[in-house]
Amino acid sequence: MKSILTPLGPKADKDTVRRHNLSLVLRAVRDEGERGDATRAGVAARVGLTRAAVSSLVEQLMDNGFLTESGKTFSGQAGRPGTALKVARTGPAGLGVEINIDYVSVCVVDLAGTGRVRQTEHLDNRGAPAEEALARAARLAARTLESAYEQKLRPVGAALALPGLVSGGSVRQAPNLGWNEVPAQELFADALAALRPGRPALPVASENEANLAALAELWFGGLGDVRSFLYLTGEIGVGGALVLNGELLRGAHGFAGEIGHVVVDPAGPGCRCGSRGCLEQYAGQAALLRSAGIEGIGASGVLELERRAGAKDPRAVAAIGEAGRMLGRVLSGAVNLVDPDAVVLGGIYRSLMPWLAPPADEELTGRVVSGLWSPGSGRLRASSVAGDAARGAAALVVQDVLDDPVAYAEPSGG
Repeated sequence: MKSILTPLGPKADKDTVRRHNLSLVLRAVRDEGERGDATRAGVAARVGLTRAAVSSLVEQLMDNGFLTESGKTFSGQAGRPGTALKVARTGPAGLGVEINIDYVSVCVVDLAGTGRVRQTEHLDNRGAPAEEALARAARLAARTLESAYEQKLRPVGAALALPGLVSGGSVRQAPNLGWNEVPAQELFADALAALRPGRPALPVASENEANLAALAELWFGGLGDVRSFLYLTGEIGVGGALVLNGELLRGAHGFAGEIGHVVVDPAGPGCRCGSRGCLEQYAGQAALLRSAGIEGIGASGVLELERRAGAKDPRAVAAIGEAGRMLGRVLSGAVNLVDPDAVVLGGIYRSLMPWLAPPADEELTGRVVSGLWSPGSGRLRASSVAGDAARGAAALVVQDVLDDPVAYAEPSGG
């Protein structure tokens, strides 16, 4: 995440400086609000501006609906009592849309990062043409937008969380969906615009779903001081993302993190990506359920797997244990390569941690060469409930608002 004290170059003009300072103040109020209450004096101390300058900037942000005053005052410091400031619960917001193999999830996040609306549909996207799957997502997004408007929220953009290799608005390859070179961003934007005649088109961005889940974990999860971590999400596929020093590592072409297609056994089962023996074939949802002898798919199958493991069913426990060992082996290579503070497991792995973590931790302990890994060290952890891709996608839009609130001020008369 960007430092709140990012300097400007010496040739910055007055408008650029003003917009930069508005961003500093808005972010400071948002961040202080997470710890308690923000005041003008506290914000001034945080961002390094005078109290008078901050007061002027706060008034502009309040006039444009980004900030509100709570009416609460503080008198424990020198000078006049300060009034508590808060990020507005109405106005600009972000829309996040996660399109996965067996579900679509849509959420709206306000400027404070709070999830305000959530709608999810469980369906199988594998047999559907890309245009149809994206149209379904657009219909759910349109309904979610209406719910947001009822709360006086104004989503100013949408971000798609997509599986597979995502670059330039397109899904280059998503083996489990059967998508290749799909212009997902354009197709979704067109479908959403057709459902909202007479309304301004909503700008749409896109990103890999594991990357966005990792960002949600970074921004909203319980990582504390951890700023460098590997994030794995287990669904039908296995996605991964890497955050180093608080920044997402995308790679030269935006494809970093495809850990699900690291080969565990070259002679193993064929994978939809065209290779053989990928991690996904041992630790993905379908592989887990098949090994446990469970015929169900999606959420119902995972719940049954969890139930059987809780009842100490030998086949279920063995299936999860083998997946944990495979995960640990692959993760140990990644840990040796990039030296993160932690590995975070999300998706279906979160609920399977009681049976998955011990064998994975054992593999990591035996294979991480630094000797810094040990069972029970807390370096292998489950994701928080906040670490989901749809919320990360919506928050990505909110980050743009925080970066330049002037660009998202509601037009006069609008």
